Amino acid sequence: MPTYRDEAVVLRTHKLGEADRIITMLSRRHGKIRAAAKGVRRTTSKFGARLEPFSHIDLQLAVGHTLDVITQVESLEAFGEPLTDDYPAYTAGQVMLETAERLVVEESEPALQQYLLLVGALRALNHGTSDGRRPPTLILDSYLLRALAVAGYAPSFSDCARCGVAGPHRAFSPALGGAVCERCRPAGAARPAPETLALLGALLEGRWGDTRQVPDRVARETSGITAAFVAWHLDRNLRSLAHVER
Repeated sequence: MPTYRDEAVVLRTHKLGEADRIITMLSRRHGKIRAAAKGVRRTTSKFGARLEPFSHIDLQLAVGHTLDVITQVESLEAFGEPLTDDYPAYTAGQVMLETAERLVVEESEPALQQYLLLVGALRALNHGTSDGRRPPTLILDSYLLRALAVAGYAPSFSDCARCGVAGPHRAFSPALGGAVCERCRPAGAARPAPETLALLGALLEGRWGDTRQVPDRVARETSGITAAFVAWHLDRNLRSLAHVER
């Protein structure tokens, strides 16, 4: 039976039979993978603990008829362990895992940028920065905006998303792709504060120096705009997003 190796982040697991599990992962070279892990629910399993959500692993798989089978697993980073003692960071991480699974639709199709983005975001949740921990909500909002951009839904926070006229503009429409001018503004479009649009742009571009000392009202409005944008482009809300402390 042919085999292959890859690195992956475990996104989700569910039971299969009496002792097995199906593991859904986002991998470096093969995109999203659903594979069977034989016997991992038994207490004698050698690598059951390494196949929990948030695990960053190096693994070997054997090609199967319906599902590939995991034959070896080595832990690279246990992202989940530090998060269990930090509820805001843990729930933000859950949203990241759900988003990655939703955005990478086709199995076994390369999705390197999504993989690297997820690993970097989970690492940021675990370690923060040397000059102070970044708030989990800002890390999450940055991840969501950048993951959507990689998937082809890059928002505009300056120029008009519809006609392209130079901004900044005050109205925001998730359906039209971001900030819009007064001519293009649809009825009911939000009017976020200029500071909010500036923060959204910084999070999308990874300009973390511009995200320090953000007022709570701006951070909350930023999260609301991000959630609305994500919900529109994914067609429905992320279930795990309701548990995030905003």
